[in-house]
Amino acid sequence: MAFLESPEFGVGDFILLEKVTELDFLANMKLRFQKDRIYTYIGETLVSVNPYKLLNIYTENEVKEYRGRQVFERPAHIYAIADAAYQSMLRRRQDSCVVISGESGAGKTEASKIVMRYLSAVTRHSSQKEIERVNGLLIDSNCVLEAFGNAKTTRNDNSSRFGKYMDINFDFKGDPLGGHISNYLLEKARVVSQQRGERNFHIFYQLLMGKDAALLKALHLEADPGSYVYTCAGGAANCQVAGIDDKKNFQEVRSAMNAIGFQPEEQQVLWRLVAATIHLGEVQLTSADDGEKSVVKNPAQLKVIAELLGTDSAVIEKALTVKLVTRKQEVIETFHKFEKALFAREALAKVFSGVYFWHSLLELDYF
Repeated sequence: MAFLESPEFGVGDFILLEKVTELDFLANMKLRFQKDRIYTYIGETLVSVNPYKLLNIYTENEVKEYRGRQVFERPAHIYAIADAAYQSMLRRRQDSCVVISGESGAGKTEASKIVMRYLSAVTRHSSQKEIERVNGLLIDSNCVLEAFGNAKTTRNDNSSRFGKYMDINFDFKGDPLGGHISNYLLEKARVVSQQRGERNFHIFYQLLMGKDAALLKALHLEADPGSYVYTCAGGAANCQVAGIDDKKNFQEVRSAMNAIGFQPEEQQVLWRLVAATIHLGEVQLTSADDGEKSVVKNPAQLKVIAELLGTDSAVIEKALTVKLVTRKQEVIETFHKFEKALFAREALAKVFSGVYFWHSLLELDYF
């Protein structure tokens, strides 16, 4: 039997509306939202509305209420969907999937974390350290993914700028054994350009605001995002966002990396790549030889980038100012004009972002 909510909270399942019209649908959703009922069913589909505030509806009591229950036995909740998927997998011995979709700011990232926390709670056994380890890895991985793939937009302070598919594997008892995360469509364009009121990926600000003086000195950086082109394109005033503690988040990312299994040397490689991207935005290009050639105005900046990448500054300069044209078996070098050199600089920054983002994901295998 379905659980019936009080009429003051509207209708908990849209298919039970007396009139199924757009106006009635929106009116019911508005009423429930005003009463902090952010979840409503449409049959076995759950509609979620971002409350933009913390709600005390994800406690241990809620876990106990929804664990092992049928979907409609309790009020609409994301725990009910998570439990239904989990129980279906156990009963049928088949793969089960939760699809989370919505526009930017709808709460997809938070929803995925809530599902993972629920699965962690219902599979937690104090005597099984391996299960606790895998659960911890699954939760910690979100911290790393958000740092390298999320950013502040005009609609959301923690918007995922990539798609992801998270695969969690369980044994015959329903205990998690491991998993992996794959991604697609990383918004690399954000690295070199942001709209007014937006920020670059979180990791840039976390690194700069992390207050690790020794690390910043080694990377030739200052603790001021407003000083760099690639971190203040959206406006220097937006480099620091109320409600986002970049220093604290940076410490959490480093802790999560250690938990996931990043070696210190691997972490240093990531920081060098992030720093090289920031420094690349400071490279100044200008035209020479009647506009037929581009040159670097501040070659000292190339030496910094080359040091971070473990190469020679001439290699970086050539990548920015020279293009290779292959004709049959012959390779011809020609110089970039100013506009093409700027494009080459941005393309190289996007390549760097793809490298360290993919590298961070390579570590996210939990077997």
